[in-house]
Amino acid sequence: MKSLPLKISHATIWISSIILGLLSSLPQLASHQFNAAEAIVNAALTASFAILMWYFNIYMLSRQTEGKRRQSISYTKLLSSLLFGLVVMFVLAWVQQLILSHINFGPTMLMVEVRGILINLVFYMFLNLLQQNYENQHVSMELERMKNDNLAAQYELLKQQVNPHFLFNSLNTLKAMVETSDEESVNFILKLANFYRFTLESRKLDLIQLSEEMEIVEAYLFLQQARFYDGFTFTSTLTNQTLKTLVPPFTLQLLIENCIKHNVVSLQRPLHIRVYQDDECIVVENILQVKKGEVNSTGVGLKNIGLRYGHLLEKNIEIINDQKTFKVKLPLIYEYYHH
Repeated sequence: MKSLPLKISHATIWISSIILGLLSSLPQLASHQFNAAEAIVNAALTASFAILMWYFNIYMLSRQTEGKRRQSISYTKLLSSLLFGLVVMFVLAWVQQLILSHINFGPTMLMVEVRGILINLVFYMFLNLLQQNYENQHVSMELERMKNDNLAAQYELLKQQVNPHFLFNSLNTLKAMVETSDEESVNFILKLANFYRFTLESRKLDLIQLSEEMEIVEAYLFLQQARFYDGFTFTSTLTNQTLKTLVPPFTLQLLIENCIKHNVVSLQRPLHIRVYQDDECIVVENILQVKKGEVNSTGVGLKNIGLRYGHLLEKNIEIINDQKTFKVKLPLIYEYYHH
């Protein structure tokens, strides 16, 4: 991975360097034998060294690197920075000796070299931590972007899921109605056409009004009643205010389809399905009368709905099975959630 360029303002570099220069002259200011010329030269050389090392370390750490991003300190770069700093400080100590010829070069050089090493180490460690922080933020942003792209792709696939068995059963029912000259066959065709029109129109939307979802449910129930007659009952007590809330397309239809799919539906044992509001949830409830020999459901439909609510709201649906009734609670979605 390529290293990201470090961004340190020029003002920060120059101001911090001047402050370091002034701080380096404090011992001389406190001395009884204070020499203004020595203090000024010392401060100027320290500030110059700091400025040079700021830019050199920024250049070193911003250079492009191949392979994996390093999580630890690059000792090669650190050694290069220290060696460069030693050379620069030696040159500056020599310049100081030229300006202030009365100073003993040996002790002065040792003092400024130690000071230079300390300043350089602080700069390098600070910039290295800053570089790693930049790169970690960049990686986190990339991972988040990939996660969002993946969730969006999954959600698009979830929206496009249409149960082919429903179409197969509907066509079989229509065939039987036509063969018996059932007067409702024309209405059945219209409702089937409307249902798939809803499917095509809604698959591009993340959310629709609950009132529109109930139209889809009504079309679906009409098609199922043509197949099961009075084998099930459906009641809805949703208020007009609740019908103005939002819901992912085909959520209620899929839950009702699951009720009919996994339970006995017959004239002798009608299946009762209810939709109502409970606090801040829409509840789809049915009396449990599981089919004999019914194998455990894969739960694909419920997972589909759960993933959609997780993607849109970061909230979970609630599933309650007390062996007598089966309930699915869907969080209400108000208009301000719709983007």
